Amino acid sequence: MIFAAGRGERLRPLTDTTPKPLLPVAGKPLIEWHLERLADAGIRDVVVNTSHLADRFPAALGDGARWGLAIHYRPEGSEPLETGGGMLNALPLLGEAPFVLVNGDVWSDYALSSLPALTDDWAHLVLVPPPAHGGDGDFRLEAGRVHGDGAPRLTYAGIGVFRAALFDGWREALAGDAGAARTPPRFRLAPLLRRAMQLNRIGGECYTGRWFDIGTPERLAEAEAAITA
Repeated sequence: MIFAAGRGERLRPLTDTTPKPLLPVAGKPLIEWHLERLADAGIRDVVVNTSHLADRFPAALGDGARWGLAIHYRPEGSEPLETGGGMLNALPLLGEAPFVLVNGDVWSDYALSSLPALTDDWAHLVLVPPPAHGGDGDFRLEAGRVHGDGAPRLTYAGIGVFRAALFDGWREALAGDAGAARTPPRFRLAPLLRRAMQLNRIGGECYTGRWFDIGTPERLAEAEAAITA
């Protein structure tokens, strides 16, 4: 699955006419880098959730055949469902088997083929050292297990393997979240990840290779310069 539904507010005015994952980076749309790496990893079916300028994705990517993929678009309407709601909305297409997730607004040379198979874990997260703009990081990694508390902290790279089991009992886990009570539900994935961390169901790794969060025009230019150097 590729998360591609966000509005990209911090990248305006670029994203007023182009969805963030379709912005060009080093000669091709950002999302094409992901599609190529997913194909290289042996994946053949890809779910792309869409909202902002949703019609631009099929027009630009077609059915995925040029990469040897089958792209399945999962529209969310005019308002994105956020990461948790977006994944929940896509589960009918993703199924019960583990699936790779890539955020559509990051670029990395991480080899998706190196992601591990999941057995008892509900997710495996790729983490990176916190970038200069990223604050103190998101999670702590210790002996291959990801924790929601403690230090030192690493930043979630927007890359991982997930299982639908992460959503078991999600309504109870998100009790009090107004967005989770909406139809369709709209909520972030982080609370479910933190619950799973408390149950020791989240594994992870630290990647020290090239990774960029394409969140602002300045970061887009930085990634462009580094990739083409």
